[in-house]
Amino acid sequence: MALNYIWISFFIISFIVALIKLILLGDFEVFPNLMNSAFSMAKTGFELSLGLTGVLTLWMGFMKVGEKGGMINILSKIVGPFLQKIFPDIPKNHPAFGSMLLNVTATMLGLDNAATPAGLKAMEQLQEINNDKTKASNAMIMFLVIVTSGLMLIPINIMIYRAQLGSKNPADIFIPVLLSTFTACFAGVLLVSIIQKINLFNFMVLSYILSFIAIIAIIVYFVINLPPEKVSKISSLAANFMLFTILILFILLALIKKVNIYDTFIEGAKEGFNVAVKIIPFLIAMLVAIGVLRASGVIDYLIQGLTYCFSLFNIDTEFVKALPTALMKPLSGSGARGMMIETMKTYGADSFAGRLSCVFQGATDTTFYIIALYFGSVGIKNTRYAILVGLFTDFVGMFAAVMFSYLFF
Repeated sequence: MALNYIWISFFIISFIVALIKLILLGDFEVFPNLMNSAFSMAKTGFELSLGLTGVLTLWMGFMKVGEKGGMINILSKIVGPFLQKIFPDIPKNHPAFGSMLLNVTATMLGLDNAATPAGLKAMEQLQEINNDKTKASNAMIMFLVIVTSGLMLIPINIMIYRAQLGSKNPADIFIPVLLSTFTACFAGVLLVSIIQKINLFNFMVLSYILSFIAIIAIIVYFVINLPPEKVSKISSLAANFMLFTILILFILLALIKKVNIYDTFIEGAKEGFNVAVKIIPFLIAMLVAIGVLRASGVIDYLIQGLTYCFSLFNIDTEFVKALPTALMKPLSGSGARGMMIETMKTYGADSFAGRLSCVFQGATDTTFYIIALYFGSVGIKNTRYAILVGLFTDFVGMFAAVMFSYLFF
């Protein structure tokens, strides 16, 4: 059980480092800091769950309307041929395809509140066809690696933070983020395909991939020709307009099929509430372990060690200043965001470190949080190789972020 061993190791490593700091450095605050961090993160986990409850209740209600109205099936058929190739264990035209597409679409548009409920719904549907209810299926792992790659077309929130911190061109990280997250996603899917013996190199898959690349190229061309101050506004408007349009289509199709929309929404909303309550222990468990690891100083020592190692080989260590964001991202989205903001404040929003920290933030998603949340929602205890593949995806995304940042900046 990879998650079990990782969770335990976070506490043991934190304890050992804290004990060394106490004995050798006389740091009498280290253990109080550990406990304060544990209590603080437990509170944060519960507050996040409470905040997620309302969102899940809302979106799971609409997802149920879309399911009974037939919109989910329509979405499944649109991408069915492609998804069927990379998810060979899922029956043809299964509703999970539509839920996964909604999740990926919402993530790409930067609409996290809509992405999570759709993703949890997809996990619920994948669990229904899972032969071993305590063990992650091949389809679940493939889906999770796509989710953890954080495939985002336009990093709206990051650009807003850059604008607030005085960047002259907040959108200049757009293309490096897009290239980095796409590289991470492709690498993750490729690795899982090799492990699961899925052939990606056939006409159907390649045609979809090339179409996707063409769409990205059009978006890139459109964005780079927009005035910087209009990028965030237009992308935000387009994303939310598309999402609300989908909700209206859910309702209209349900009306055509004479579905009792209100009762159906309530039915789905109840499911969303139950899921939100169910994930609280999983979320708190992971966030507390991450908080303790950070409070012990492990991450700070790791960064200092990396800086020293790179300097020995005369490698430019400018990128190391942004590494706190990269190291924190798999553990905590809010923690990584804090590191990103701190880096921009310290070195400047338009400095290399400031820009790179933003690219790191957009390159991948929070692997441990997502795995705890998604697998916890359906009671999966054996995650198999999902964490290792997720961390591999993170590494590729971060490596690509460094390479593309040096190329562009």
